[in-house]
Order: sequence, then structure tokens, then C-alpha cells
Amino acid sequence: MAIRTTPAAADQNMLPADPIVVAADVRKRFGSNEVLKGIDLRVPKGEVLCIIGPSGSGKSTFLRCINQLERIDGGAIWVAGELVGYRREGNFLYELTDAEIARQRRRIGMVFQRFNLFPHLTALENIIEGPVQVLGEKPAEARERAEALLARVGLADKRDAYPAHLSGGQQQRVAIARALAMRPELLLFDEPTSALDPELVGEVLGVMRDLAGTGMTMIVVTHELGFAREVSNRVAFMDQGQLVEIGDARQVLSDPQQARTRAFISAVHK
Repeated sequence: MAIRTTPAAADQNMLPADPIVVAADVRKRFGSNEVLKGIDLRVPKGEVLCIIGPSGSGKSTFLRCINQLERIDGGAIWVAGELVGYRREGNFLYELTDAEIARQRRRIGMVFQRFNLFPHLTALENIIEGPVQVLGEKPAEARERAEALLARVGLADKRDAYPAHLSGGQQQRVAIARALAMRPELLLFDEPTSALDPELVGEVLGVMRDLAGTGMTMIVVTHELGFAREVSNRVAFMDQGQLVEIGDARQVLSDPQQARTRAFISAVHK
């Protein structure tokens, strides 16, 4: 399949010096519903970007496009300087094979709303699975790293526990450790606390806060405006498939320039 793109939308010379993610005129539709309407975004290395906005605004779809869980219908996305999902020939983009997409996806870790742990594997085994099966790590090395990651997220004593015996917050912390085990250059979080009971939200945000302090590049779709204010470098507000406003986190959350952003933040704070 080929999609037509403008020269600027697929021109690598347009990239800034140190981007991890570049999106240029990204479009996505499901049937007649256009859910992404020309997203332009640049995320430099080491940035924490929080994306906020109402349900149905395209936030999660955009993350899924970055990680190639959804194919874009127009524009282009790069991760770490590499055009993802497609190869360019002239002004057309041609889809990569599944194997080529799997190779590209290794650079990206993604944490979902619903954890997506393998129920028949222990916490430790969930973390080891990817490095051994995908990256070809030796089991002993993968196990040692997995144990270190469990300790990092505060779950060293849960290494042999199955997901059914873990709380939602613990399962999400295992999911974060599993993503880190793949040594990603970029971490995507799709509303990682939305499925949690309120008292469990803090333990997951604490792990994410620590990750942000290490310089990990993170894009976080979230409704946790306090977390966005405290941890992110920038906040982007999306509505109806468009990037309405983006800027310094404190500025956007305290003094947004767009009326639609102000209305959303005011409604969330009620």
C-alpha cells in the first residue's frame, strides 16, 4: 500500500538536530471519521511531554501511530531519525514488512491502560520474555536485569507472583519494568493510571517521576494534571484530532492561550 505525502512531510532534512520523535502532518481515519487531522510535533531527546485533552480527541491513537499499532493515512513519523512504518520513494510512502516494523518497534516501550501482562507468567517471567525472545539475551543475564528492574519499581518481593495476585498498581509497575527491559529510546504511556483505584495512582506516578529524572524520553497521555505540571517539560492539548496548544507545562496549565484549552482545564479542576 502507498500513501501520498508532501515533500516536506517526508524530508529528513526537516528534522531538528536531536529529535527522538518527529511527526509531520500526521493523519489517521477510521472509516469516515478522521481522528488525527494533521499533527505536527517534535520531541527532543530527554523531554517528558504530557498530552492532555478530552476523551476521543485522538491522544491514544497518536501514541499507537508512533508505535505502529495503527498505520497512518497521511504525513510521516520518525523515531530516532528513522522514518517508521514506511520507506519513501519520491512523494509516496510504501509500507514496511511486519519483520521490518518489529525491528523498528524495539526502540519504543509502551505502557497501556490495562497492563497487558501475560497471566500465566510470573512478574519476573513477564519481564524476561521480551529480552530473551526478541533481543536474544541470555536467560541468566535477562533474569539479573529483570530482578534489578523489579527492585527499581519497588517490587523485588513480587518476582514470583502471578498477575492475578498483584494489585492494579503493582501490575502497572511490572508493565513499566517490562518496557524498560527492552532498553527503549522512547517510552509511551497511554493513560497508565486510568484503570487504577485512586489510592494506587501515586505508586505508579512515583515510578514515572523517577524515570523522568533519569533523562528518559517520555510521551504521556494523562488526565493527571498535577503530575503533568510537576514532571513534564511541555504539555500538549489535543481536541478533535488537532494539536490545539503546546508549550511549557506550567504556562499551559496555569495560563493557557487558547480558549478551548482554558475550558478543558477549568472543567477538570471542578
